[in-house]
Amino acid sequence: MKKFRSIIAVLLVSFGISAVHAQERGPVVLAAASLQESMTEASNAWAAKGHAKPVLSFAASSALARQIESNAPADLFVSADEEWMDDVERKGLLKPNTRKSFLSNRLVLVGPMTNTLYFKVNRNFPLADALRGARLSLADPDAVPAGKYAKSALQQLGVWSSVENRIARGENVRAALALVERGEAPLGIVYATDAVASKKVRVAGVFPESSHPPITYPIATLRSSTHKEAEAFRQFLLSREGHRIFTKYGFGTR
Repeated sequence: MKKFRSIIAVLLVSFGISAVHAQERGPVVLAAASLQESMTEASNAWAAKGHAKPVLSFAASSALARQIESNAPADLFVSADEEWMDDVERKGLLKPNTRKSFLSNRLVLVGPMTNTLYFKVNRNFPLADALRGARLSLADPDAVPAGKYAKSALQQLGVWSSVENRIARGENVRAALALVERGEAPLGIVYATDAVASKKVRVAGVFPESSHPPITYPIATLRSSTHKEAEAFRQFLLSREGHRIFTKYGFGTR
């Protein structure tokens, strides 16, 4: 019996230490890949105020939503579109009254720095001709928000059918950007903020906002979250100071 009690005592101490360590780290934030630089700066600014630094995980919103639906431990979700947040909310995985759309973005055509082409992006613009048989880099248009927005815009502008068999599909928008940066695709469609973040591409055209659904980023706290600072960090991201950080990286704020 004495030995049994000793084992229980060790387990309780170990559990206590693990719980303390869990609270020493900041809230876990699952964020769309396009937020890498801005969310990292926001996290650093929060830590500079004396808080535990948030743990950031970046991927396509579709991949993050599936992680949440598979019970991945996390506190906040920031999606690059409303549909994936809707999907998570329908499954009852958000804390009530914590969802808020707070950022916006634009869609642009990019090419390598050596590419001097510039398009007036309008109906039937000569995108297929410009590819010259090469591929157009997009985030996966069947699942990833940036790719879905791009497909919608190309369909609206009447050019999707001319390029749909030449799509190089990236697992997220940064993967699509990387193909253009490496010269593996002569053109790609990404967010304006991704173009700003890269020193290896230039904007070759800007898509009319009317050509695709509004690009908005919702944030919400996950129902499974127990971190004591999750709500405070969410409020920081929605604050004027948070907005200033995101504006610095080219996002619109709402």
